[in-house]
Formats: sequence, C-alpha cells, structure tokens
Amino acid sequence: MSEPKKNSILIVDDETSNIMVLTHILSHKYTIYAVKNGKNAIAAAEKHLPDIILLDVLMPDMDGYTVITELKKTDKTKNIPVIFITGLTDTGDEEKGIALGACDYIKKPFSSSIVEEKVENQIRLLNEKNV
Repeated sequence: MSEPKKNSILIVDDETSNIMVLTHILSHKYTIYAVKNGKNAIAAAEKHLPDIILLDVLMPDMDGYTVITELKKTDKTKNIPVIFITGLTDTGDEEKGIALGACDYIKKPFSSSIVEEKVENQIRLLNEKNV
C-alpha cells in the first residue's frame, strides 16, 4: 500500500541559507520545492501547484509583492495560499502583503515552532476545504 500524498510547499527566497532552514523545519512533513527568484517562483507554482507558498518579500529583480500580484492574476495559481517570509518589521509592509492576498507572515530569523504552526494552520484550512 502506498503512503498518502504529502502536502507540498514552494519556498521562494534568494538566500540559500533561508531555503535550507525552512526545508529542514518542514521537509519531514511536506514535499518541498524551492526556487531563488520571482520569475522561477511563478513558473514553479504553475508547474507544481503547491498547496502553499512561502514567499520572501525582498528579492532582486522581482519582489514578493510583484510575485503574489502575478500569481493572483492566473486562475491556475490564484487560490494557492501565500505566506510571506520577511525580515521587514514595519507593519505597513505586512498590511501591504495582506492587502495583496497573503494569508500570513513569518518573520526572520525563523522560529521552528512558529513556522510549523503557521504552515500547519494553512494546510489544515486547505485540507478542510477540500474534504
């Protein structure tokens, strides 16, 4: 008998160390995809249709705000929950992300328990909707 399908997460961050930390925290429970820029994030989201996206706000070339705006324009990706990951501390930045459609924020440096809890909450909501 095969194992049940794991929920999947797309991690988008231009810093390899952040991808490694998040993968370490989450890979025991979820299938992880990771990319390092906004253009690849949009392509990966369309290809893999992850259950959730952890999206860095500050990246070169295309920031997280632009990425989420593009994801929300496409029927295929518009309903994927996005949690912003950021070192920004201004509440205006968080408000902007929520207004663009993010469902939550995770602050850097990462707390394993907070990352696990916030991801689990979104996955639980998603799985309840899909029952």
